[in-house]
Amino acid sequence: MKHSIKKIFNNLSLLLLLIIFLTGTGMLLILEQNLSFNKVHNLNTQKEIISTLTKLQKDDIELALIQFNGKSTQLLHEIDKLRSLYQFDISGQYLLNNSQEYLSELDKLSKLTIKFNIVANDYYENDTKKEELNNEFYRINNHINNLIFKDILYNEAKFGLLQNIMVFTFIIVFIGSIWYRKQLSRIHKDLLYLYAIDKVKKEHEIFSEEVDAILLRMTRKNTNSTSTDMIDPVTQINNNKGMLHSYAEKKGMKDSNFTSVTILEIDNFSKSNRSFSQDIVQAILKKTAFTLSLHEQVTDVIARTDYNQFTIILSRSSKEQLFKDMDIIRQTIAEIKLKSQDKGVISVTVSGGFVIKENNKHLEESLKEAKKTLQYAKTLGVNTISQASDLLK
Repeated sequence: MKHSIKKIFNNLSLLLLLIIFLTGTGMLLILEQNLSFNKVHNLNTQKEIISTLTKLQKDDIELALIQFNGKSTQLLHEIDKLRSLYQFDISGQYLLNNSQEYLSELDKLSKLTIKFNIVANDYYENDTKKEELNNEFYRINNHINNLIFKDILYNEAKFGLLQNIMVFTFIIVFIGSIWYRKQLSRIHKDLLYLYAIDKVKKEHEIFSEEVDAILLRMTRKNTNSTSTDMIDPVTQINNNKGMLHSYAEKKGMKDSNFTSVTILEIDNFSKSNRSFSQDIVQAILKKTAFTLSLHEQVTDVIARTDYNQFTIILSRSSKEQLFKDMDIIRQTIAEIKLKSQDKGVISVTVSGGFVIKENNKHLEESLKEAKKTLQYAKTLGVNTISQASDLLK
């Protein structure tokens, strides 16, 4: 069964979104640990203030009452801080769902604080309230200790949730990496097979639907386009006869466009200069032909018209675009690298003669002009394309 590349990438996209969500949730839980530290620090501060309120010096009662009023107000302010902090406790509110319990505990702490403040105030006015003050002191301290203990339990639950998220995320990343690495590797092999010139010698089972469809279309194009006497047997593109036939069919498709004729010749590669084995020769020709076919548009014609020459007839909306596209083709061919046991890495370059075909000229005239331009380009070195205007300089 063939696999869809589109479906694979859609699933990969969903997997990445899931990983982002899980890691984001984990990061949120980690950041909320600071809230927990602030809560515990706040509660410990309240315990220190409460302890201070029971030990104020009564020698100067007015000063003691001033200090008392300041500390008691601070106590209530610290409780308000706890309420504000809880607004940012997203996991506590929505994952642990402890809003009602936590806010209820704060309400109870607020009531105990108010009562403690009243009893403490009475104590500084009447020494007989000492025992009642101690009772309130222990009661509010016990409640604060209970809040700290519950906060530890909340953090334990959050840590358990964080642990599960991180383990689950690791498993997904681990399995997903192995799975999609294998899938992408098989897609890459399909593309390499599609790119390869000599597919007969390669045993490869197509993995993806899209590549299978492209290969089928390419096969149909090769078998149905023209008769065998119009196809070059080595490169499977047009020969000279096929070029003339294809040009006759396509020349009326875009009358408003400009047409160029270019003859490309593989540098240092001719019948008299056979420095490569037959297999390497055919590989170079096939790679070059395939590279040309990658740039072929509907109105274009490409053909192998001599041992080491290819003729390209392009149709574009401007003369500048014609030469620009031909130069891109030249650069692309220059990127071809072949490995040979005898010669090592072989680079392929081409020289070319480029001419603009006038509407009142026959194709044969433009071909002759392109050959003259090619001869001039070869005098300049390798890997270059000359235009007909260069001959006039």
